[in-house]
Amino acid sequence: MGKRADSMKDFWLSGELFVWMTASGVAVSLLMVGAMLALIMVNGLGQFWPATLHQIVLKTQETLIGQLVGQEVIPNSVTLDRPDGLNRFRYRVGNRDVFGSEYRWVNGDDIISTSRPEDLTFVERREWGPAFGRLGIVGKDGKPEASDGQTWSAIGALVQESAALRHRIEHVERDEIGAINYRLEKVRRERRALMLDGRLSSREADVDRRLVDQIATLERDYRAKTVTLEQLHQEAGQKSLLLTLANGPTLRLTLDQVVAVSRPNDMTWSDKSVAYLHNLWLFVSSEPREANTEGGIFPAIFGTVLMVFLMTIAVMPFGVMAAVYLREYARQGVLVRLVRIAVNNLAGVPSIVFGVFGLAFFVYALGGTIDQLLFPESLPNPTFGTGGILWASLTLALLTVPVVIVATEEGLSAVPRDFREGSVGLGATKFETIWHVILPCALPGILTGLILAMARAAGEVAPLMLTGVVKLAPALPLDGYEPFLHLDRKFMHLGFHIYDVGFQSPNVEAAKPMVYMTTLILILMVVLLNWTAVMLRNRLRKRFAMSPV
Repeated sequence: MGKRADSMKDFWLSGELFVWMTASGVAVSLLMVGAMLALIMVNGLGQFWPATLHQIVLKTQETLIGQLVGQEVIPNSVTLDRPDGLNRFRYRVGNRDVFGSEYRWVNGDDIISTSRPEDLTFVERREWGPAFGRLGIVGKDGKPEASDGQTWSAIGALVQESAALRHRIEHVERDEIGAINYRLEKVRRERRALMLDGRLSSREADVDRRLVDQIATLERDYRAKTVTLEQLHQEAGQKSLLLTLANGPTLRLTLDQVVAVSRPNDMTWSDKSVAYLHNLWLFVSSEPREANTEGGIFPAIFGTVLMVFLMTIAVMPFGVMAAVYLREYARQGVLVRLVRIAVNNLAGVPSIVFGVFGLAFFVYALGGTIDQLLFPESLPNPTFGTGGILWASLTLALLTVPVVIVATEEGLSAVPRDFREGSVGLGATKFETIWHVILPCALPGILTGLILAMARAAGEVAPLMLTGVVKLAPALPLDGYEPFLHLDRKFMHLGFHIYDVGFQSPNVEAAKPMVYMTTLILILMVVLLNWTAVMLRNRLRKRFAMSPV
């Protein structure tokens, strides 16, 4: 009995049990993370593959066309005659404007036959989601043209022509009319600035007349571009396609409503692979549409990356300077310990509290003051006195600065004391020692704080909802108009996009793949940013190999 007690005591003291428990915890955590990533990838990446279109004939003589998206056993359908239960199938039937719902459940017993005709067409529309059916061309007389072997080629040519026309319309709207609007608003602000005093000198009167002439010229240009735009819209709406639905009715689609058409049942595996990569690229590079449930997420990706970049520029200098002061200059005492306690406690404050502070201080107080001092001609319309990417970035910098301070202090404390003494002994001042010796050796620790700050900032949503993020931002914060980087503009964010599409969308079921895919992009972006910082940190560690940091 005594030997067994001694062996158990030795086993506990050896710590082997805790090693195995720790390893098991790490393994379980990695499995959970891997399972989560697999779930996101399966549900997200699968939406871009051209799915097969089925034609289903029911016992009621009704015909459906749709994509099979799931099946399950009907609850309480297991009987002695049916030990496996009764299956029901879920089809995406599209045509939401006609059927009222994009999905439909069909009981297995109600199905007479299922086929996959090659002429079934998938039509991606700008509104009301996808449409499924058989596609034809509407002739000049308004009647459908007879289908033959060249009809599909003609439809493809019309869709490509429509895409080119749509790009031209977007160019006129955004580039040409947008440039006129930008210059017109700039000139109007200059004129309002002259009118603030209420009195105009002779020189100011001459400037005002020139501004009035510029406004008149720009308004004429605007009207001319508007006429051109109306002509383009009329041209886009002249040609139409006729979509024959499964149950007989026809749906007329003008070409300006059609984004793309395809026949997935007639595509080879290589064709589907090319279409898959094309759809994936469009998702990453295009703008959202249809209440953010269709289209791409490029503005959200751009806004997230730019916000993290601005946050990094704001948080790193102040976080590093605060850590250097606390570690190298401040006299270690009760006050410094209280400051460190406060910094550590700030890291645990809910993010929404920082959002409220950012709204009150940055947006209303600081932004309102800037408007009164620098942009009085724009009032009462705010310029910086409303949410924008600058205030959102500064709010997140405030949120993540405790992480940077703590990590930087740890890096500074890990630099050997001999380095400091050797530098001072060679005649360097304290500042020169910190700048040329201590900070380079502590850079890996500083970058660790940066990695943690970027990872947290990229996923935060609550503060952004109060300080500048919006559902849809028609203009990016970075463009070709002076000052090129518009820090006062609102922006889109991947985290808020996930919340909006997943919980605020009018078509939640159709938006689920979009939620998974946006989540995957956000994870990949955070991993890419962290990987870049880790690679830089590893290079610095090799450079300062004598440092234990």
